[in-house]
Amino acid sequence: MNSQLKPIALHSPLVKGREELTAIVERYAQTEGVTPTAWPALSFFRADSPSDRSCALYEPCLGLLLQGDKHILLGEERFEQQNGHYLISSIDVPVSAQVMRASYNQPCLCITLRLNPVRISEWLSEVKLPKPATATARGLALSPISTEILDPLLRLVRLLDSPHDLPLLAPLIERELIYRLLTGEQGARLAQIATAGGQGQHIARAIQWLKQHYNKPLRIRDLANMVNMSASSLHHHFREITAMSPLQYQKLLRLHEARRLLLTEGCDVATAAHRVGYESPSQFSREYSRQHGAPPLRDVNRLRQVANDATSSADAR
Repeated sequence: MNSQLKPIALHSPLVKGREELTAIVERYAQTEGVTPTAWPALSFFRADSPSDRSCALYEPCLGLLLQGDKHILLGEERFEQQNGHYLISSIDVPVSAQVMRASYNQPCLCITLRLNPVRISEWLSEVKLPKPATATARGLALSPISTEILDPLLRLVRLLDSPHDLPLLAPLIERELIYRLLTGEQGARLAQIATAGGQGQHIARAIQWLKQHYNKPLRIRDLANMVNMSASSLHHHFREITAMSPLQYQKLLRLHEARRLLLTEGCDVATAAHRVGYESPSQFSREYSRQHGAPPLRDVNRLRQVANDATSSADAR
């Protein structure tokens, strides 16, 4: 799953653009974790050291890694994202992500831009999509960044320093960026989230239902009827796009939400298990341990300690 960056001249526009973008992101992302920006769809991420695996739900987005290396696990499939590579997520997918290389002097830095399927669909009747590099319909893919994509992204990020221009110019640049993504290496993959009547849209509807009803019993036949698919077709295309079955997807949603409840709302284990749809706290603890690498309370205590250490480190600077 690992694309290799092509050799590029030391002073090429691509290198200089990446250097400028990296400097802007580092200036805004002063603390570890996610930093929102004045443009709601745009956010930055920083890590000053390698991390353990953490869970996340990737929405349809562009994610460009500027420094460091990350590993992303989708089901049993591993993606190795190197700096200078962008990730396209064409559908909501629960993943485990891990920062592999980062330091205080060379932090892991990433830009994420949420993608609006409506804006993507506006281009579909006008754009000739490239043939996909592979036959897979997987909802996650990596590619090396190109000048065509980097240039509008850099102009969008520059606008953060011009707040009066941002609301007028950002939508135009974002539209241009979507055009560049659609005509780039991952264009066909990205288009699947906005193609009316396509299998991608059926699966997107199924995912929306699962996100809204993750704590309810799941009957595959009922879900298939809801999205106008047969049960076998739903199962096949769902796995093809997300690398997991609908039941596995629901379980990950439950375990992600349970972790949030334990960490931010102070729930006890039994209450968190019940709120996300488990009838048996012991089954919940077993599945939580398999997913997160430790029983619920031990995992949450470790995460709190990591957060405290990061805060202490930031205060000491």
